[in-house]
Amino acid sequence: MELRTLERKDAPLMLAWMHDESVVGKLRGNFASKTIEDCQAFIDSSISDTNKHYAIVSDTDEYMGTVSLKNIEDGSAEFAITVRAEAMGHGYSWFGMKAIIEKAFDELGLESVYWCVSRKNERAVRFYDKHNFHEIVDVPAKALERYKEMDDLKWYSVLKGDEFNIRESVAGCKVIRIKTIPTVNAGELSFFEGSHDVDFDIKRIYYISKVPEGVRRGFHAHKELKQLLFCPYGRIQLTLENQNGREEIELSDPSIGVVIEECTWREMLWLQKDSVLCVAASDYYKVEDYIRDYDEFKRCIQK
Repeated sequence: MELRTLERKDAPLMLAWMHDESVVGKLRGNFASKTIEDCQAFIDSSISDTNKHYAIVSDTDEYMGTVSLKNIEDGSAEFAITVRAEAMGHGYSWFGMKAIIEKAFDELGLESVYWCVSRKNERAVRFYDKHNFHEIVDVPAKALERYKEMDDLKWYSVLKGDEFNIRESVAGCKVIRIKTIPTVNAGELSFFEGSHDVDFDIKRIYYISKVPEGVRRGFHAHKELKQLLFCPYGRIQLTLENQNGREEIELSDPSIGVVIEECTWREMLWLQKDSVLCVAASDYYKVEDYIRDYDEFKRCIQK
C-alpha cells in the first residue's frame, strides 16, 4: 500500500465508487451525477494551499480510494476518506488514515485534524470507535457552519502527539485509552474514575517529576498493589516483567495508560528531561508490599 498524488488514470475507478450505492449511500453529496470529466477536474485541482487530496493505491499502483485534508487553516484541517468497495476490509482505510494524519503533523506542521460522520453510518462509526479516536464536544464554529444542513453527526479529532495506534497489552498488562475530550486547537481534557475506568478503587495518587534525561527509576514490584501508570508530559520508556515475559512500551501520550494488576517488576527510563510519571494506586503506601530484590521477585512469580 502507498499514498501518492492523484493521477488522471485514477478517474475511471474513482467514478466507479461514486456510482456505487454501497459506498456513497450514507455520504454527503450528490455523487450519482458525477461524470468522468468531474473526476478529472477534481484530480487536476487536488493539491492546493487549503485542500490536499491523495490516492491510496495497492502495491501494483491500482487506485483503491481517496484520502484528504480539507479546509486547511489556523493549524488544523478536516480529514475525509473514501475507499472502493473492493478495498473494504483489506486495511486500505486504516493505512490511508494513518498516512494522511502523519503527513498533516510531520510534513504540514498542523496541530489538529478533525472530521465528522453521520451516526447512522454504523460502518464508519465502528471503524473510528474501534481505533479509539476521541469524540469532540466543542466543535469549531466554521466546521459546524459547513454542515449546518446535517444533523446527528458524530465529530472526532486527533491532536499532534496523540498515539492513535495503541497496543492492547505489555507483558500481559492492559494498555488503556484514558477517556479524553479534545477541543480543536485548544488541547484535551482527560479523566478516569476508580471502579469505572479501572477495576479498582483509587486510594492514592502520586507522580514522579524533575527527573533528568537518561535516568532510570523503579526497580521493584508489588505483591498486592494495583496501579494505573500514565505520562501526562514528556516521554518515558516503561519496562515490565512478570510471568508473561518482559516487554517495553513508550509512554508519551497523556491519554494512554498501563494497568498493572499482578506482581510485575517495573523499570522506567526517562527519555526526555522533566517528563512526568503519574500513578493511581489501589491502596495506601505499605512498605511491606514492595519487592525490591530482583531475585526475590523471580521466586515470587515462579510459585
